[in-house]
Amino acid sequence: MCHDSFVDLLDISEKGGLRGGVQQTSDRRLFMQFLAFDGSGVTGGDTAALIAALEDSGLNGVLYEDANDPYGVGLLTWSETPDFFVSKVRPLFSREFRHSGAFHGLTLKPEYTMMGRTYALGHEPDLEDWLLNRSPKSVTDPAWPWAIWYPLRRKGEFNALPPEDQTAILREHGKIGHSFGTAGLAMDVRLACFGIDKNDNDFVIGLIGRELFPLSACVQAMRKTRQTSSLMEHMGPFFIGKAVWQKNHVA
Repeated sequence: MCHDSFVDLLDISEKGGLRGGVQQTSDRRLFMQFLAFDGSGVTGGDTAALIAALEDSGLNGVLYEDANDPYGVGLLTWSETPDFFVSKVRPLFSREFRHSGAFHGLTLKPEYTMMGRTYALGHEPDLEDWLLNRSPKSVTDPAWPWAIWYPLRRKGEFNALPPEDQTAILREHGKIGHSFGTAGLAMDVRLACFGIDKNDNDFVIGLIGRELFPLSACVQAMRKTRQTSSLMEHMGPFFIGKAVWQKNHVA
């Protein structure tokens, strides 16, 4: 088989549930990036200047105040195009940026840097809404300001399991998340990050809530599942923050 024929057969599109008897497919997805900073050197913990800079930038995103660092902040942004993080987000930290005093002096905490992409499991009733709209809506709901963000990597043994065993393990884990969502206690953002973070993690998880305690309770409940208790290589570090600025302008 020639190389061109192999490429023609390779399908990396996202697959959703049936619509009109036909499986939904899409080549669109969101990339989301989380960055954390120590702001003690410039802002002294005052986020007002950062908010002004973000408003001026026109970007969509979320600014969190770090619950575990009195000077720390976290910035979440997203785009369908990965180039966005280099061409739009990166200039925020340039000396030439209009509000350079706000972002230029921040010190990156690289251990918290996370990047991932939205993905489908194959049963989503509205595939493009799931891929493009659900996560931004969740993280920018003003009534749900609390967030826990963390990366994770499963052990290699998980990938070697038969598909039916993997499905059962994921169903056990997902049932807990679904129960917290149905109860109005937590929303989740799940991003695949294979090959696009320095620590070779598998996923980035965001737990979003009205209050912090239910998010902690959700993490605790999931520790009992087979996936977390037996098949997890590592999780974290965990960033815990409360949103002080949210923007999801849809043109």
